Amino acid sequence: MSLALVFLGPPGAGKGTQAKTCAERHRLFHVSTGDLFRQNLREETPVGLVARGFMDRGHLVPDEVVCAMVRGCLEAEETTEGFILDGFPRTISQAEALEEDLEQLERPLTSVVSFEIDDGMLMERLTGRLTCKGCSAPFHKTFNPPQEAGVCDDCGADLYTRDDDTEPAVAARLDEYHDKTAPLLGYYETRGLLRSVDAAQPVDGVSGALERALEDR
Repeated sequence: MSLALVFLGPPGAGKGTQAKTCAERHRLFHVSTGDLFRQNLREETPVGLVARGFMDRGHLVPDEVVCAMVRGCLEAEETTEGFILDGFPRTISQAEALEEDLEQLERPLTSVVSFEIDDGMLMERLTGRLTCKGCSAPFHKTFNPPQEAGVCDDCGADLYTRDDDTEPAVAARLDEYHDKTAPLLGYYETRGLLRSVDAAQPVDGVSGALERALEDR
C-alpha cells in the first residue's frame, strides 16, 4: 500500500526538511501547500485567480479555496504512488474536507506525524535565522553562524533577519498554531492515525524517529 501522509508541527519544527527527505526516500510526492499556493497564483489557475481576488481585497483566502487547490493536486497522476502533505490541513474544517476528498479518491491517510518541540527551542531556532540579501543563503546566529558577523560567507552581502522571524512575529505564529492547528492532534488521534516524533533532536535523529514511526503504522 502506498503511503499517504500528513506532517503536522509548529513553524520551525523541521517538518518541511523531513518531508523533503522522506519523499525522496519513499518516492512520494511532496505537497508543500505554501509552494502549491504560490504556483497557483503564478500560473493564474482558476482557483489561483479566485484566491488572488480575496487577497487583492485584503481578505483571508477561505478554506474552500485552499482545499480546492489541494484537491486538484491530489487528483494529479504524480500523487497516485503516495504523497506527503506538508502545511495542510491547518484547521479542523480543512481536515474534514480533506477526509471527504480522500474518501472519494479511495486513498485514505496512512499516518499523521506530529513533530513535537517546545516553544522555547522554536523561538531560538526562528529568531536566530539570518538570510543573505544577495544570494539568499541561510545562516543562524547559533547553529550556523557566518565567519564574519553580518556578512554572507558565499557572496559577501549583508545578512538580515526576516520580518516574520522577529520575536513578536514568531510569538504570533506560535499562538496561531496552538489555537488553530494543535486541535488537529486530538482529531487524528481519535482516528488512530497520529504518530509523534521528537523534533528537538538533530536532523538525522528526527529522520530515524520518523522512519520508526512510519513502521509502526
